[in-house]
Amino acid sequence: MIKDPYQEGIARGWKIIDAARLAGDREDQADVVIVGSGAGGGIAAEILARSGLSVIVVEEGPLRSSADFHMREAEAYPALYQESAARKTADKGIDILQGRCVGGSTTVNWTSSFRTPPATLEFWQRQFGLADYTQEALLPWFEMVERRLSISAWYVPPNANNELLRTGASKLGIETQVIRRNVNGCWNLGYCGTGCPTNAKQSMLVTTLPAALELGATIYYGLRAERLTLAGDKVSALECVAMDAAGIHPQARRVLLRARHFVLAGGAIGSPALLLRSGVPDPARQLGQRTFLHPTVVSSALMDTPVNGHAGAPQSLYSDHFLDNLPIDGPLGYKLEAPPLHPVLFATTLQGFGTGHAALMQQFNNAQVLLALLRDGFNSASRGGQVRLRDDGTPLLDYPLDDVIWEGARRALLTMAEIQFAAGAKKVYAVHEECSGWDSWAAAKDGIAQLPMQPLSMRVVSAHVMGGCAMGTEAGRSVVDPRGRHHQLGNLTVADGSLFPTSIGANPQQSVYGIVARNISALAQSLTGKPAAALA
Repeated sequence: MIKDPYQEGIARGWKIIDAARLAGDREDQADVVIVGSGAGGGIAAEILARSGLSVIVVEEGPLRSSADFHMREAEAYPALYQESAARKTADKGIDILQGRCVGGSTTVNWTSSFRTPPATLEFWQRQFGLADYTQEALLPWFEMVERRLSISAWYVPPNANNELLRTGASKLGIETQVIRRNVNGCWNLGYCGTGCPTNAKQSMLVTTLPAALELGATIYYGLRAERLTLAGDKVSALECVAMDAAGIHPQARRVLLRARHFVLAGGAIGSPALLLRSGVPDPARQLGQRTFLHPTVVSSALMDTPVNGHAGAPQSLYSDHFLDNLPIDGPLGYKLEAPPLHPVLFATTLQGFGTGHAALMQQFNNAQVLLALLRDGFNSASRGGQVRLRDDGTPLLDYPLDDVIWEGARRALLTMAEIQFAAGAKKVYAVHEECSGWDSWAAAKDGIAQLPMQPLSMRVVSAHVMGGCAMGTEAGRSVVDPRGRHHQLGNLTVADGSLFPTSIGANPQQSVYGIVARNISALAQSLTGKPAAALA
């Protein structure tokens, strides 16, 4: 029987507070208040707690743990994702998958773990003055989080969905590699995106947050961080509002949190939004700007034999061939991966409607799918997006899809179709509303060249949001300094993917882990006057 660490921890006295059940307003205080419990917030919580500081973590989403994970999409998406896994950009042109629960996106991601690519770090050094963001400087921090989170190469034989990527790519002379995953004792079930029922995924939910709780940290969940109260060049408090039991509607009950220092780790949409709501100083008008995704396009193929892409590790092979062989500041390169295939996720992404859509769904078990993650933010024409606020204060990402993205998307669709036909596909579909499928590579080549590239016709998705509180040495070009400290507010640190001045060009969770571990260790030392404790 799988033990649920939260059931046991709560019985031992962990300080976990469900804001939906508060009887009235409340005030609390700690040395450090952390907004967000995902990759950045979880790492920050453990390091700060191990360094002897009192910590409060604020999470807007619910607490769900292994006893609640039943490998059912209908349960997971409403409970664990932003906007029930239906978050979209302002023009509805991009679907965004983001976690919204204790553990954040680390609770529901697919475990793919990559160090920040060297080419990305070199670009940051040249363009943004981040001189100490080198491979050598970050290596000990990446190694630390790899030990802490059991990140290693996944040498278990891949499922058919991933193996077909390798088969087709190999025939075309395209190199593939094994993905490293943050798992320990993985059962190879394939339902990582609905929460791990075996606690094998080494998410913040089962690693750093329990460690912080054991050291006396407090977690409030179902609590929305509404705005920071400012006093001169400092943050004096965080004003929060309790959510209802469903986590949708704010309630009347308020929570006021005071601290010596505040850490924002609400993600690259949530952190800029909180700062915008708070009216923090932004003299260079950089806040919320240059928010980058990996805009992702999809190619689906029908094979003669079952693929059963729902079973087995969701992502275990990848190719960087079309990143490594393009200049980083040239036409957009792309990373190739294979996603998990689950009925709801597949159906809501697939093109078509009515009987045509139903016919494609009937062949679900024989579908093989590839993703191409476009590396945005390096080309001089890459504008990225902007986080802004709706009338009710909730965030919205405006992310225009322009020519530089469409050009890369078309090349990526060609690459994926060629790989799938080389792997034996009998039919290939670009996931595009005007695509009825092609029976040969020659037909696909002609068809993809003619597809109109425009929002809502070409399906674009992303699970990676970066930027919006970009770090840099120059206050006129960034929101925070190279250690995540806000340029104008002395006791505010940003510790999530919103720090990145471009996209990463790889799944970003390990970049967040390593960079935040370094920056928060420096913060812990400045607050305590002694070296920070390492992650256990």
